[in-house]
Amino acid sequence: MSSPSRTAARLEHSTTVRVLTRVGLASIGLLHILIGVIALAVAAGAGGTADQSGALQAVASVPGGVFVLWLIVIGLVVLALWQLLVAVTAHGAGTKVVEVAKAVVYGALAAVTISVSLGGGHNSTGKQKSGSAHLLAVPGGAFVLGLIGLIVVVVGVVFIRNGVTNKFERDLKLPPDRWADAISVLGRVGYIAKGIALLLVGGLVIFGAVTYDPSKATGLDGSLKTLASVPFGVVALIVIALGLIAYGLFWCVRSVKARL
Repeated sequence: MSSPSRTAARLEHSTTVRVLTRVGLASIGLLHILIGVIALAVAAGAGGTADQSGALQAVASVPGGVFVLWLIVIGLVVLALWQLLVAVTAHGAGTKVVEVAKAVVYGALAAVTISVSLGGGHNSTGKQKSGSAHLLAVPGGAFVLGLIGLIVVVVGVVFIRNGVTNKFERDLKLPPDRWADAISVLGRVGYIAKGIALLLVGGLVIFGAVTYDPSKATGLDGSLKTLASVPFGVVALIVIALGLIAYGLFWCVRSVKARL
């Protein structure tokens, strides 16, 4: 094992790193629970921003929320570093790429959380529309935007597959009792709901690229609100919202039961 791999392996076994990594996992769960709750509010006509930035702003608005946000920041940063450690010690180029991609996602979410913690606004929907408009304004930009949408769709399909096949269970230490079935159901429902939400996001991004309309590429919040505007969409939105809450609860369980 090379020196970087040995160092990564030692850090992976650090108690402090493992505890903070579990805090990061619980943070992901909390955010998805809040997104699901906000999505239910949207379905009820109460409004709100049903994505990560909206969930973070909801946390910031309650007493002691800023402290919780900084705890989330620490957890997400350590979680991102954990994924990099896993990438260093993993075998296979494909696995390494996936772990690095996860680290980038967690790092980006940590950056958004820092922005909200410092009192800065973060209009994710507006930024996504602006970014899509800039892409569509350059040669080949529509192709790039469509490719981004396709990648999101593929990720959504992977989530659904993992939910249907229970593939997510391989990273868990499930208890040998009735709770194992409950945890499995939470994970299955959550992964499928998350996958459907990503299919909606990716589909609208692709539609925006095909029609040269950046207003269609609105991210998770815009996708859920678009869903609410179609016939029977509110019912579908409620189902997805409950699924996202289940996904968040599963991540909270995973923060305790995950194999690290």
